[in-house]
Amino acid sequence: MAGHSKWANIQHRKGRQDEKRGAAFSKIAKEITVAAKMGGGDVSFNPRLRVAVDKGKAVNMPKDKIDTAIKKGTGELEGVDYVEVRYEGYGIGGAAIMVDCLTDNKTRTVAEVRHAFSKHGGNMGTDGCVAFQFKHCGQMLFAPGTDEGALMDAAIEAGAEDVATNDDGSIEVITAPTEFITVKDALEAAGFKPEFAEVTMKPEGENVFTGDDAVKMQKLLDALENLDDVQEIYTTAVIEE
Repeated sequence: MAGHSKWANIQHRKGRQDEKRGAAFSKIAKEITVAAKMGGGDVSFNPRLRVAVDKGKAVNMPKDKIDTAIKKGTGELEGVDYVEVRYEGYGIGGAAIMVDCLTDNKTRTVAEVRHAFSKHGGNMGTDGCVAFQFKHCGQMLFAPGTDEGALMDAAIEAGAEDVATNDDGSIEVITAPTEFITVKDALEAAGFKPEFAEVTMKPEGENVFTGDDAVKMQKLLDALENLDDVQEIYTTAVIEE
C-alpha cells in the first residue's frame, strides 16, 4: 500500500487543469511542435509526439490545431524555435518544485519564474538542487474498484516496473519512460483504461499542506502554471482540501 490521498489529489489536479483548457491548447501545441521537431511527425515512430498528441486529445484539442503544431515542428509550416529549460526551487516549508519550460527567450522566462517564486513565498535554487527527489517514469492511475489482481498480472506481463495499491483504493502502475506507451497500449487492449497517464517526474516523498500553508502553496503553483512558457510543474507538495 502506498499514498494516503493519491486519487483525490490527482482528481483535484485534473480539475484545475481542465478549468484552464484554453490555455492548455497553446502549451500542448508547443510540446507537439518540439516533439515533432526532435523525432519526426509520425506518432507511430515518435513516442514523445504520441504522448503529446494523446494529451491534446484528452482535452478535446481540435485536430487541425494538432496537425498545425506537427507541421511547424517538421518544418512544413513556419514556426517559433523553442528550447527546453528546467528550473528548480523550493516552495512553502521547503517543498521541492521543478518547472519545465519551452521558450523562445530564456532571459524572459527565468525572470518570470523567479518572480513567481519570490512573490509567493518560494525561492529558486540551483540546477540539481531538488531533482534527486524525483524519479523520471511513466505513471498511470486506475480508479478505486479496479480488479487489482488482473491489472497487476497484465501490467507485469506488459513490462511495468511496479504496481502499487494506494490507501484510497486507486492503483498506480509505474513504467520506464521508454516503455510507457507500450505498457499503456497493452493495458488498454486488456480492458484497463487509466484515469490519468503521463510520463512525469514522480516525487519520491511528499510534503502535505493544510490550512493557510495549503492556500499559500497553491497560489505559488498557480502563479507558475499561469506563465505562458511553463509546460509542466512537478512538486513534492500535496494540497489537502
